Amino acid sequence: MLANRRILLIISGGIAAFKSLDLIRRLKEQGALVTPVMTAAAENFITPLSVSALAGQKVFKDLFDLTQECEMGHIELSRSAELIVVAPASADIMAKMAAGLANDLSSTILLATDKPVLIAPAMNVRMWMHPATMRNVETLKKDGVTFVGPAEGDMACGEYGFGRMAEPIDVVRAVQQNLLAAKPNKPLAGKRFLVTSGPTHEPIDPIRYIANRSSGAQGTAIANALVSAGGEVVFITGPSEVNSPEGAKVVKILTADEMFNAVHEELPCDVAIFAAAVADWRTTSQSNFKLKKENGRLPVLEFTENRDILASVSKMDVGRPKLVVGFAAETNDLMANAETKLLKKGCDWIFANDVSSEIGIMGGSENLVVLLTSNGFEKWERMSKTDVALKFVKKITETLVRG
Repeated sequence: MLANRRILLIISGGIAAFKSLDLIRRLKEQGALVTPVMTAAAENFITPLSVSALAGQKVFKDLFDLTQECEMGHIELSRSAELIVVAPASADIMAKMAAGLANDLSSTILLATDKPVLIAPAMNVRMWMHPATMRNVETLKKDGVTFVGPAEGDMACGEYGFGRMAEPIDVVRAVQQNLLAAKPNKPLAGKRFLVTSGPTHEPIDPIRYIANRSSGAQGTAIANALVSAGGEVVFITGPSEVNSPEGAKVVKILTADEMFNAVHEELPCDVAIFAAAVADWRTTSQSNFKLKKENGRLPVLEFTENRDILASVSKMDVGRPKLVVGFAAETNDLMANAETKLLKKGCDWIFANDVSSEIGIMGGSENLVVLLTSNGFEKWERMSKTDVALKFVKKITETLVRG
């Protein structure tokens, strides 16, 4: 019932945290894709290794982990899920939610999200019945947060009453009800998308290669947004440290030549989006051994052009996608270069972005783009790559609906 439904599970501190392990197992049995987040207090009761092993995903813990912030970040985490589940939900995290506090990763995600939130409270009966907790419960319900539990029974502290976390099977049922009630909008259901992403590596010898600073974050964000909108996505990616999009078919390649072949093997599709930063050239031959300095002389490298992936698809006579989108990363003369590329490649749209050092977006978490079409151009404000992807997919949806 939960096949490929994306759930962000926040595990807060408390003895009931051990139930979250069984909850993950049951959600996975239903086919759900579970991304786990743990508070610092939760690590006192269960280990991130156990959670990661059951979820099959890395555990997110730190708000100020620079790698995570570059790749995904708290905003991306808060928006990539269809439902956020807090189980167990301690009195502390409920108080933070009610007050709008955001001083760690979990509370920041909950404040930044626009997705439905389900919580399973777990705490001592006196904490649950305290007027402050009751006020927080009423506030959260008014804010649209749904509850499962708490249940009545014996507690680890030796007392009896309400405060036990709902059993995992009951939380799973609540998850199902929430997702069914949400009636997710899937405007791109039945449409097939091909997305290229990341850099390519063109070998010189066994240990050296030509590459660029593309992180692959923008292409991944686009693929995630397409999956969320119901699209069938084939994601062809060069080497990247960014997590591949869940729910997409992932094809990993190394070189531009491998990407060219993979693209044509995965056609046909309705829309092809070429966000990869493909190397324009490769060496005419690759040494089987590490190149050495010989009597102070430098090795001479000869280059040849790689096949043009974007142009090859844009100019197809038979089976051309309805919409072909290219990307142009430029360090100067942005509009002129992008317009030239639009005409030369024969694609329908070009997303141009200034990657000069003055702008400082190459490899970062934000993007500043201009969309060029045969009808003119749109300058978009600087925003996160996730927001660029969401706006982009909305525009694709509108275009496909208009035909």
